[in-house]
Order: sequence, then C-alpha cells, then structure tokens
Amino acid sequence: MMKKIVFSFFLFFILIIFSCKKEEATPTHFGTAIALKAKEKEAQKAKENQTVEAITSKIVPLDGKYPVMTFKTKEHDFGNVVQGEKVETVFDFKNTGESNLIISKAVGSCGCTVPEYPKEAIPPGKSAKIVVSFNSAGKNGKQMKTVSLTTNTLEGNEILTIKSLIQSKPRK
Repeated sequence: MMKKIVFSFFLFFILIIFSCKKEEATPTHFGTAIALKAKEKEAQKAKENQTVEAITSKIVPLDGKYPVMTFKTKEHDFGNVVQGEKVETVFDFKNTGESNLIISKAVGSCGCTVPEYPKEAIPPGKSAKIVVSFNSAGKNGKQMKTVSLTTNTLEGNEILTIKSLIQSKPRK
C-alpha cells in the first residue's frame, strides 16, 4: 500500500513538472492576451510620444512670423576622396525671415557624417554656418549622405547633401 502511495505521488510530481514545461513552451490564451495588451500599451505610448513631438515641433508663432533659412548652396561635392580620408565642408546660410531661427537638431544620415551647428538663436538678417565632416573610412565608390536639420521654420526641416567618389588607397 505504501509503495502505491509513493508511486502515485512520484507519478503526480512528474506530470506536474512536464506539464509546467509544456505551458512555458506554448503560452495559454490568457498569457497571449497579456502579451498583446503589453504590446498595445507600448504602441499607444509610442504614438502619444510621436504626437507630442509633432505638436511641439510645429508650434505656430503668435505673430505668424517665421524665420527662413537661405543657403548659398544645400549641396557639396567633395569630388574624388581617398578611402580613409576625413573631409569637411561649410554650409553658409542667412536668416532671411522675420523671427529668430532656432536649429534644435542636426543629424547625419550615417555615423560617417557629423554636423556641427549653432546652438544659439540666429536673429533675422544674421548669418551662420553648419560644418559637416565626412569620414570615408570603409567606404568605396559613389557616396551621397545627408544632414537633416530640425528648425522652427515654416517647413520645420532642411536637408543638406554631400557627395563624393571614394577611391581605394594606393597599394604599396
């Protein structure tokens, strides 16, 4: 009799262990519902953050006057560049609008393109510059990179473009 009780207990214990493993591998409907709810909450939070960014990035001035970024050129071609060489160019611009120009962000299209931009407001009629550095290490052939500027202009952004033709280093 005692052997039957021990055997039954042992069998019950084994069943519990294997059934728990099975539940971990295959989620229940309840577990799936919880996971979906969590994903829905993450998506809603991301949507709310995007909405806040969209609203704050497009604040209309009370007086209706916007700054205007007027560039001498929005594109620069470095021409032939030897692979591994670091080059830079300057994009000159003027605020031809009616209010202070603020550049809140400048981002290169890849890590090889690094912009430096004025952090202070540029008053109407004043000029400034954006310096863009390009590192050709690991690049080959025709290259075209961009710098995206987030501004308080009517458009809200500006795009600058750099181009180059990367040539392999001469072999020694």
